[in-house]
Amino acid sequence: MESNTWMPKIAGILDIIAGAFGLIGLLMVGLGIMFFSIAETSNTPMPIGAAGIMVIFWGIAIPMLLIDILAIVGGVYALKKRIWGLALAGSIAALFSSFLLGIASIIFTVMGKDQFE
Repeated sequence: MESNTWMPKIAGILDIIAGAFGLIGLLMVGLGIMFFSIAETSNTPMPIGAAGIMVIFWGIAIPMLLIDILAIVGGVYALKKRIWGLALAGSIAALFSSFLLGIASIIFTVMGKDQFE
């Protein structure tokens, strides 16, 4: 049974990478919107306005921020091989940040279930 001990570790690493990519993506989009709102003050006509863009951004960013944090926390628990349910939830959350990393992480978490405490 010791041959499968690598599966939760790989799943945890994939979760953390997916969550970090999601956080970096949110940061980049947030910075872009900040520069967009600065450009609006230069009397350039904008179709929706900076206030509308910020409402849309925060409506998407807050749930994605929580999902990315869950992916990272789930990845840490997968690395520790503790609380399989939280590790699986982190893998599912990683699916929303990076589809391919999330799928692989879910597979490795489910296949390595017997390695968790």
